[in-house]
Amino acid sequence: MDIITDIVLTILNQMQKPTLAFLIGGMMLAALGSKFEVPEPIYKFIVILLLLKVGIGAGISVREADFVALAVPALLAAGIGIAIVVLGRATLARWRGVSQLDATATVGLFGAVSASTLAAGMAVLDDEGIAYEGFIGALYPFMDVAALVTAIVLARLAAARKAANVQGNGTMAMGGVGGTGGPAIEQGLIKGILLDTLRSPAISALILGLALGLFARPESVYASFYEPLFRGLLSVLMLIMGIEAWSRLSELKGVAHAYLFYGLTAPLVHGALGFGAGLIAHHLTGFSAGGVVLLSIMAASSSDISGPPTMRGALPEANPSAYVGASTGLGTPVAILSIPLFMVLADYFIGF
Repeated sequence: MDIITDIVLTILNQMQKPTLAFLIGGMMLAALGSKFEVPEPIYKFIVILLLLKVGIGAGISVREADFVALAVPALLAAGIGIAIVVLGRATLARWRGVSQLDATATVGLFGAVSASTLAAGMAVLDDEGIAYEGFIGALYPFMDVAALVTAIVLARLAAARKAANVQGNGTMAMGGVGGTGGPAIEQGLIKGILLDTLRSPAISALILGLALGLFARPESVYASFYEPLFRGLLSVLMLIMGIEAWSRLSELKGVAHAYLFYGLTAPLVHGALGFGAGLIAHHLTGFSAGGVVLLSIMAASSSDISGPPTMRGALPEANPSAYVGASTGLGTPVAILSIPLFMVLADYFIGF
């Protein structure tokens, strides 16, 4: 009974935080028939600023970390982000009635990282006096970017294949030859979509921010401009997404149980993947037990900052009701509640 109470209280707490509160506020405006809207150019400007901020902050963190000690956990973190998306595509996206595009956007957010959940995990370890690597915060962009790019590439590849099949069927109907043209054209299709994804406004802004944080010295403009504006801009973005989410809520009728099940179970499965990767890093490099716990929490978490604007910018056809509701509304509380579980596991397998 206590665990149910904890889950309810955590969900209520999340609903009071800006990410969910403004999303719900936007849904309420739409439900009441409000004519409130944000012009598209302003929306695009907000997304670019948000992603530049996220990228610059991540780049600064990576630059300040010990590269040698960071390398193995960073590669494992990127691998986890990709694995979560691929695993999600093999589960949620195959659920009867679930849109493949909505499912891919959802698993992309679950593969990405919640900075607030990571911060909560750090606070818990600090309170318990458990040590962890100083560079741990620099791991999240590796998992974050890997998951988001993988999800976007897979979504676009699926859409391109679908279009090619439709075109091929049309050609066959007119007496021509159908199909995509074999492995060479398929390989070219993948390369083209990967390049297109990397050049897209959302991913380009994120990668540019990473490069600026890594190779420049943007701390002054970061602290004076991007950091103070960030929360306010994010709240406006979530308001916009809330309005859109309400208008598309009917699309989830009949499949809401799929997102509910995924949102409640996926964080534990993903956290287990992170824990396994942490054990590998521990045996290879002496990665600390505290570090293993935080890598598990990163894997269990789902993005509430970089993910929504990236998905909205790169996959505008995806339904925010699905991917934001499942990740922030369900995944985040489960991830936070799983922190003690991974602490117990780390103590058992490694010892604090």
